[in-house]
Amino acid sequence: MAKQPVVLARKPGADSKTLSFDRPVANQIYGFIRDAIVSMELLPGQMISETALAEQFGVSRTPVREALIQLSNIGFVDVLPQRGTYVSKFSMDKILEARFIREALEVSVVTFLADHVTAEIVQAGEKIIAEQKVAAKDDDPLAFQKLDDLFHQTLAGFTSYARVASLIEAEKAHMDRVRNLSLHISGQYKRIIAQHNAIIKAIKTGSSAEAAKAMSVHMKDVYNILEVIPQEHPEYFQ
Repeated sequence: MAKQPVVLARKPGADSKTLSFDRPVANQIYGFIRDAIVSMELLPGQMISETALAEQFGVSRTPVREALIQLSNIGFVDVLPQRGTYVSKFSMDKILEARFIREALEVSVVTFLADHVTAEIVQAGEKIIAEQKVAAKDDDPLAFQKLDDLFHQTLAGFTSYARVASLIEAEKAHMDRVRNLSLHISGQYKRIIAQHNAIIKAIKTGSSAEAAKAMSVHMKDVYNILEVIPQEHPEYFQ
């Protein structure tokens, strides 16, 4: 575990790190820190300085503390009394549990969509896949992963069941950083895009069985990742 606290490498006054005071500040800081954790700018086990972040963002400690509580709730940081706040290490049990729950939800989503397919669903999925191809070509793992998230959130949204997307978002938190690391594995971009294409193709044809099969294959891909990442980065795991 790192001895010195770390803050974001890029200052919030530039690019996407600019705070808008027309929106809740704590939510924006939460998004910035979450991106830094997912992109591995902040590494598992590193200490996060609440005071330093407040200074960096030019705000009081209150919105930073609120953002860290949100991150703690999804398992991205550990708040240890009298010791400080640390980026959570990977938990194999939580990753596998999240994958199990996500598969149940996501398979139900695509089965439903295949049974209620519309041109809008197919076009939305194909548009995101096209954008993923651009992110892959640019070798931009964070952009690629955000589009991966958007792909799944968009499909969930088409069910019209309000809680489905939020449940998927909550469960995938433990997989996000491992997924980001996996994008550096040769061929991973291509494999994910192919899996997304298979899902949309199955939905388009109205085959709920094929859609379920394609999504199940996609969800099980984490097993391939977990054969590699713990060997390459044992220090990131509990």
